[in-house]
Amino acid sequence: MAKKKGWRLTEGSKYKIISLGARDSVIETTGIFKGFANLGMEDVGLCIEVNKGRKKIMRIIPLQVVLAIDVLSEKEEEEKKGGEEVPGFYT
Repeated sequence: MAKKKGWRLTEGSKYKIISLGARDSVIETTGIFKGFANLGMEDVGLCIEVNKGRKKIMRIIPLQVVLAIDVLSEKEEEEKKGGEEVPGFYT
């Protein structure tokens, strides 16, 4: 029986993330997904590379404030050797 492919964020793909900001506002972030970051003991955030003029910055968005994710372009996920799943944490 073939294994179904589920949805997942892939490194190198371009996403638009809408998240909560200060005082009931929303923040739109468009950029390249680079992985996940540990924020303290239990919290996790999305690492997004964003172009700010000529500079590239890394924005970390905590998962608990994410409202929506739009997939703008998806990079094919590379097969892992040995069938092991490697966590995509950004360190």
